[in-house]
Amino acid sequence: MDHKVGVIPFDIKGDRIAILFVTSQGRGRWILPKGDLKPGESHKKGCKREAFEEAGVKGVLLEDFPMTNLITKSGGEGMIDVAVTYYPMFVEKQHDKWPESGKRQRHWAILEDAPKVTDRQDFLSVISQFAALKPLILERSKQKIEKRQAKRKRVQ
Repeated sequence: MDHKVGVIPFDIKGDRIAILFVTSQGRGRWILPKGDLKPGESHKKGCKREAFEEAGVKGVLLEDFPMTNLITKSGGEGMIDVAVTYYPMFVEKQHDKWPESGKRQRHWAILEDAPKVTDRQDFLSVISQFAALKPLILERSKQKIEKRQAKRKRVQ
């Protein structure tokens, strides 16, 4: 069985969270960015690379909350199961142009509406786990943001 890494790109406004979806290349379905690790690449580096290549976003990866799920993917011989370890990623910058901008579209959805964006059970499971962790993700994200802001102030 193949193993990939991916991200759940999100943004925060107050206590509300929005998730960023991208279209798959093959069928144009709404999915979360994911891909294969390059040889010797860490999960963190692979996730950040995939987030930029597929969705054009950069941000802070929350490595404390990995979520591994089986997803079904169309392969050369029909549908195959792939294990994907997703990490929440707080989006700090969204680029207008990115490596796969000609192949993919993006769509932000409020967390509560995210299940309406994708009808795939494998992604609904990931979104459900993310939603269950929302209080922890909010708390950890705010801590990381404050830490980064304090570090930037010291550098200035």
